[in-house]
Amino acid sequence: MRLFDVSTDSTGDLKKPYREERDIWFVPLTFTMEKNGAIEEGLDNFQTEEEYFAFYDKVADGYFPRTAKLNYEAHVAHFTKMAEAGVKDVLHFMISSGLADTINITKQAAADVKQKYPDFNMFAVDPLTATIGQGMLASVAADCRDKGMTAQETYDLLIELRQRIQHCIIPNDLFYLKKGGRVSGASAAIGTMLNIKPMLAFDPEGKLKTLEKCKGMKKAFARVIDTMSKAKIDPKYNVAIVVHTNNEKGANELASLIEMKTGVKPLITIMGPVIGSHVGPGSVSCGWISTITREELLSSKY
Repeated sequence: MRLFDVSTDSTGDLKKPYREERDIWFVPLTFTMEKNGAIEEGLDNFQTEEEYFAFYDKVADGYFPRTAKLNYEAHVAHFTKMAEAGVKDVLHFMISSGLADTINITKQAAADVKQKYPDFNMFAVDPLTATIGQGMLASVAADCRDKGMTAQETYDLLIELRQRIQHCIIPNDLFYLKKGGRVSGASAAIGTMLNIKPMLAFDPEGKLKTLEKCKGMKKAFARVIDTMSKAKIDPKYNVAIVVHTNNEKGANELASLIEMKTGVKPLITIMGPVIGSHVGPGSVSCGWISTITREELLSSKY
């Protein structure tokens, strides 16, 4: 018997077939594309891989993507739909509070829906991560649901587990980090000229932190493997995911290295437009559940 439901917005990068298989509620975020003053609006709800590739092709062709946080009205509509379907307890996942304040909008919307539907209870799970890390936590929640655990038991487990979600995020182009205010214009220009690939990770507060600046993607991949040797994959979950922004060759190369060094064959997926807007096309990243916390990793001699 299921004691709760699982819900996520599109920043978790869980594809439609998987969401349907695991019975995970879903609400898409919006984004815009701008080129030469013309603006196109989009919904982060792609159905095919071709749509993802087309998005990154447009970005590479000069379209600049911008994201918009899911608004209050969309949250209310999403939670109302669940309440009307008879959902009582739900664990809902959104982007890290270290990157956006979506969690506060979520909480307010759920509280207002509860006034009309008193039996509706929403547990807002701040994953302190995004994209595949957020998706991994939602997947663990679905596992707990299917095992018959309660919403509170699962929430408590996830709050501990989220600090062991590790990331190595490797943007291909510093231009998008500059647009997001994460590097200066001068640093972006020099770094791009020197083929510098910054390696980013989520810190214990769910904010992005630069771990290393590597010269070229191959050296960045070597640092990923080094990081995974320090923060080993937890055999209880035995999961690693490689995510890319229209760089299948790089994703396959990194996945092969990870499998060779850890014995775990990573899942390979493509990043959605909302999170992909911040790293730009050509990036390769990976995430896994490790045996140590982020604080333990960052305090080690990296």
